[in-house]
Amino acid sequence: MKEYFFYIDNHKKYTDFNTLGLYRSIIENEKLTLDEKIEVREYAHKFFQKTFDFLQLKDPDTFFWVSTIGQSLTVADEKQIWSDIIANQEKILKDKRIKHRSFGQYSKHNCGYDDCKFNGVMIKKGSPLAERSMFFHGDKSKYQAKVKSERRKKERKDEQHIVHKSMSEE
Repeated sequence: MKEYFFYIDNHKKYTDFNTLGLYRSIIENEKLTLDEKIEVREYAHKFFQKTFDFLQLKDPDTFFWVSTIGQSLTVADEKQIWSDIIANQEKILKDKRIKHRSFGQYSKHNCGYDDCKFNGVMIKKGSPLAERSMFFHGDKSKYQAKVKSERRKKERKDEQHIVHKSMSEE
């Protein structure tokens, strides 16, 4: 625990200080008790709160696990926290005027198999290799747009047939 406080206090001395790694290590460290993990998390928040909030976008799983250290959650609580994370992701993207959604977990292939040759490979949104993608309720469905265009195309053709048919009858 003393090491955490030392490195957090002296983080400016290290050009390669990794805040994501710090928060992940808090979760994964088996030597710390639950109270110590909470204490280290709160101390880290004093220095890195803004970076931690951005983890909702970059690595939402780590954000969730660090946020809920020491809490016993029901399924409804978990769903509520995840819906808040998704709402915050959308808000962060809108506030920062970021158009793309390729961040952290969403930009790399990670299927969970250790022997997968594509693990860690940067991927394009919508690629068959994509494991996860960021989706919001306000997003337009590309499938629905295609259906709508096909329907309108059919309606225009039918309208032309009706016009031709009525002109030939006159």
